[in-house]
Amino acid sequence: MARTSVVRPRLRYWFDNTMTRGTPALIGWLSLICLAIVIPVSALLVWADTGRPTTLQNQLVEIWKNVSAAFKLGGAIGTPVFVVLSILLALVGLFFASTLVGLIAAGVNRKIMDLRRGRSMVLEDHHTVLLGWSEQVYPVIKELVEANVNKSRASIAILADKDKVEMEELIRARVPSTRNTRVICRTGSPVDPADIERVNPQGARAVIVLTPGGEDGDADLVKTLLAVTKSPGMQERPQHLLAAVQDVRNRDAARLAAGAGACVLSIDDIAARLIVQTCRQPGLSVVYMDLLTYEDNEFYITPEPKLTGRTYAEALLSYATSSVIGLRRADGTMDLNPPSDSRIHEGDEIVAISWDDDTIVLSDHTWTIDRAAIVTPSPRPAEPGRTLMLGWNRRATTVITELDHYVADGSVIDVVAREEEVARTVAAVPLERGALTPAFRLGDVTEPDVLRALDLASYDHVIVLSDDADGTMGLRADNRTLVTLLQLRSIAGGMGRSLPVVAELTDDRNRALAPISESDDFIVSDKLISLLMTQVSESRKLADLFEYLFRAQGSEIYLKPARDYVVLEREMDFSTVVESARLQGHSAIGYRRLSEAAQSPMYGIHLNPDKTRRLRFAEGDSVVVMAEG
Repeated sequence: MARTSVVRPRLRYWFDNTMTRGTPALIGWLSLICLAIVIPVSALLVWADTGRPTTLQNQLVEIWKNVSAAFKLGGAIGTPVFVVLSILLALVGLFFASTLVGLIAAGVNRKIMDLRRGRSMVLEDHHTVLLGWSEQVYPVIKELVEANVNKSRASIAILADKDKVEMEELIRARVPSTRNTRVICRTGSPVDPADIERVNPQGARAVIVLTPGGEDGDADLVKTLLAVTKSPGMQERPQHLLAAVQDVRNRDAARLAAGAGACVLSIDDIAARLIVQTCRQPGLSVVYMDLLTYEDNEFYITPEPKLTGRTYAEALLSYATSSVIGLRRADGTMDLNPPSDSRIHEGDEIVAISWDDDTIVLSDHTWTIDRAAIVTPSPRPAEPGRTLMLGWNRRATTVITELDHYVADGSVIDVVAREEEVARTVAAVPLERGALTPAFRLGDVTEPDVLRALDLASYDHVIVLSDDADGTMGLRADNRTLVTLLQLRSIAGGMGRSLPVVAELTDDRNRALAPISESDDFIVSDKLISLLMTQVSESRKLADLFEYLFRAQGSEIYLKPARDYVVLEREMDFSTVVESARLQGHSAIGYRRLSEAAQSPMYGIHLNPDKTRRLRFAEGDSVVVMAEG
């Protein structure tokens, strides 16, 4: 038994060594195994045949015929030379046939593998191209699917340095239904012009470069933009190229790489400005998210020759189911919420909020304005406020500088962070107006003792910033944010008043886990930028609109007390609210119910209501308007 245990490994080792000699060894072993099976079986077939020959020579001939039939050797009988030559000819024919079958099989298999690996060309036209892979890909696809609902045929081509099958599986998991939109994945490098050519960027209606993320994300994005502009045909169509850098300091380099006419957004810049606008107006983030998705109301820029020569005041009440917010002048400049007596000239376009592009229809309705319901608000002097910033990231400096444009003189912002070096940065923040005084306090914002020591009741607004992180670290950053929010909610429960909080989240799926109150808002930077880029990819004119909205100067969206416009608890048409807002130089686009402020998903926000809708406002309700200051 011991001998057997030694012999078997040696035989296996000898067999393995012969197999390492390649194809000849493989053919030899295959031939021996086949002969060991075919010859005995052929002999048994002759023996089992009741009409078998009686002589040994004839039996051997029959065995030879069976063996020849099994190996397709023809089974020729004659002189030894004749038999050898016939066997040689049969072997040559067999080798040729098997080689041909092998080559065809290998070629087909190689083609199939190339297709599975995403190496083939995309011959779509008027499609949308996404270059790269990040968390932005999912909201972009979702919004493009919504935008393409009314199209008979639409497609999205994705090129990323990732396995094609893996990309398809990830998309199916996060975007289960793509309706009439075909999503095509291709594997390749977004920084290689030859690979980019495979998704036909010159035939696309828009090319979106997704933000890679990470420390070198902006550098990778700039390299991708350079590769795209080197693709044939893209030099003539730079206006179809969209991208977003993380750090605003890299925007000029990205714009230079993308070429004149391309749209390059700044994630940090826009997110910081939205944080500032939202922290002072609870519910504003819901307004923007609703306007930037294709599921409900959206921004549209459309010509309306019938309004040429008329005033902006007349345009405000020219639509029953659309809300006018401004004009796009013939020279391309945006004029949001212009004075009521501004004239609409030839070539000007209407900027409006509507359910779809086919719902922007002029109305011949005769409005009955309830003049008795219109009120004139008493002027309220701006008072200095106190803002608390919990946490620190690369957007924090921009948040402070932007907040300085909005607050009254003497306002204060206290920054709490766990990094001591932040103190020097806070002290050196450049403030143009100097209305805001920043101060620093060392502490971990997830610790309840640190938060209790802050006297939260003395603050008007609280900003919770997410840590700078990507990937799994981004999930950890959200975990810290959620813990901080829970601690704030616990402490605020004994304050006797609501504590307005605006918080950053990395993953939009964590929004459902966050503790919600009627005064809370959440900003998800990646999703916000994804929605912006999707909107611009459908209409390049919207880039100027968004640039106008997300800045401190000019008109922007506000939620103002309803009591400043109309008499509370009095029933009226929404057209009366529009007229009251116009008299104050504002453009009304909706309202917010305080009683519904904790109800998902709109949290009391009602945008673009039918102007014939009868409603009444209660204390605490707000009117959503485009206004300046």
